[in-house]
Amino acid sequence: MVLRISYIIIFFFILLSLFYFNFIKEKKMVSSKIVEEEIIEEEIVEEEIVEEENYTSSNILKKVKYSAKDINGNQLVIEAKEGEIDLSNKNVIFLTGVKALITLNSSESIQISSKFGKYNINNYDTIFSKNVIIDYQNNKITGEYLDFSLERNSLIASRNIIYTNNKNILKADVITMDIKTKDIKVQMYEDKKKVNIKSN
Repeated sequence: MVLRISYIIIFFFILLSLFYFNFIKEKKMVSSKIVEEEIIEEEIVEEEIVEEENYTSSNILKKVKYSAKDINGNQLVIEAKEGEIDLSNKNVIFLTGVKALITLNSSESIQISSKFGKYNINNYDTIFSKNVIIDYQNNKITGEYLDFSLERNSLIASRNIIYTNNKNILKADVITMDIKTKDIKVQMYEDKKKVNIKSN
């Protein structure tokens, strides 16, 4: 009888042990799995936030227009199909599809177009680049780079410059125009090279 009771106790003990280990172990595995899933979900959420931050910090502007006037009364109006704010310098806007109109205090005007531009909203300095075209009265200047400054009162065109007027076609490295005096200076990078001039 005592032996039978002992067997029954051992049997129940074994059952209890099996139940305990299986149930507790499974519960721990399930809870650890839940924790892992939560961690993975948190990581995904963090990644999504980063992507959203990059998206919301987008600095692209469509159809931009800026205008500025100096103390002499010269005015610059610049338009572009697209503008991108420089995140490292909020005063600088990178432009695409650029058109500009400079109206001088003498009522004369200079029209400029280019594929790209870089405009400083603080001092109004503008860089025009790629397929630059400058129209001024009966003068046309084409090139790849133009540095315009209201502060300096100057236009400096460079790279593959072709200057055309009613009389001549001129090829040079650099053309500088003083918008105050209207004087134009034509230069070559090397002193030995001469400006190429053809009559129309």
